[in-house]
Amino acid sequence: MELTPARVEAERDWIRERAPRTVALINEVRADLTTQFETEVEPVDESTYRSAVDDVFADGDRAVNVAALVGLLRTLDVEGDYPGFVVDELLGRELAATIAGTQPLRTLGEATFHYADVRTRGTDGDAAGLDDLDAALAAGFQTRLPGWSWTATESPFALEPGRD
Repeated sequence: MELTPARVEAERDWIRERAPRTVALINEVRADLTTQFETEVEPVDESTYRSAVDDVFADGDRAVNVAALVGLLRTLDVEGDYPGFVVDELLGRELAATIAGTQPLRTLGEATFHYADVRTRGTDGDAAGLDDLDAALAAGFQTRLPGWSWTATESPFALEPGRD
């Protein structure tokens, strides 16, 4: 795989074009997590998703890593699928975490990846990594995007710098 600025842009465009599938999965995951955690969380629309994709790719260091992981998952296929199960899970989890951001969102993105992954299935003819790619995009962006009440306010654990 060769990564160039043009390739990174192409992967960004592919992710943006996947909005209908990804946003539907984001909202499905958010609805289920709302029930699981007895909270309210706002759904995401395609415009908000595409804006978040643009934000991820505005950070060049993050963009090149996301593009590489997406490119690998888009083409990853293993005869019989099961022998490749671990590698597509590993790449998917890392992609979700990279998109989600820094801690604690990174860990939440990884955890949500596994939740989203059990909800996705590829179709005949899809590369084995494509369903993990869908789960990773949904998990990473749903974690990164606002809508959760706990992310709407400052943490009560934040301390002012220089306070003795």
